[in-house]
Amino acid sequence: MPKINGNEIRPGNVLEHNGGLWAAVKVDHVKPGKGGAFAQVEMRNLRNGSKLNERFRSADKVERVRLEQKDMQFLYEDAGQLVFMDTETYDQVQLDAEILGERRPFLQDGMTILVEFYESEALNATLPQKVTCTIEETEPVVKGQTAANSFKPALLDNGVRVSVPPFVGPGERIVVNTETMEYSERA
Repeated sequence: MPKINGNEIRPGNVLEHNGGLWAAVKVDHVKPGKGGAFAQVEMRNLRNGSKLNERFRSADKVERVRLEQKDMQFLYEDAGQLVFMDTETYDQVQLDAEILGERRPFLQDGMTILVEFYESEALNATLPQKVTCTIEETEPVVKGQTAANSFKPALLDNGVRVSVPPFVGPGERIVVNTETMEYSERA
């Protein structure tokens, strides 16, 4: 496995540390007045979800793990487990629904999502960046309220609340950015 210096750690990197596999969530590079620079790294354990804050000096060597990425199709959820299928081999894998956190409602039946593997173990899943949803309910347009910055609340068909521009109404299909959980455009 390739080793990298502590100052080369970037968010999204997967590191082998203390016998576990950790994803770097947030990285702050600190240059104190005295002593050497270091990276303050907030990490999430890919196997159990626990969090850790660790300090890496630039001289520290850490093993960077490359995960294999595969597009897989979401089949169903069963007892808190999401079941995905490889459309080429028909192999199925399960991941804890918690892995998607607040983005879980955007996962739709049959959706293709990116599943990351370490050797043959499924560790992580990433939703497409843009997902199309239908607006369940929102306030009607108030005449004259067309300023671009006056967004209004809307409830989507998956139960998630987002802010939408005034010209969008109930029953309309919109595209939501799953990274920012915000309105992107009309579908």
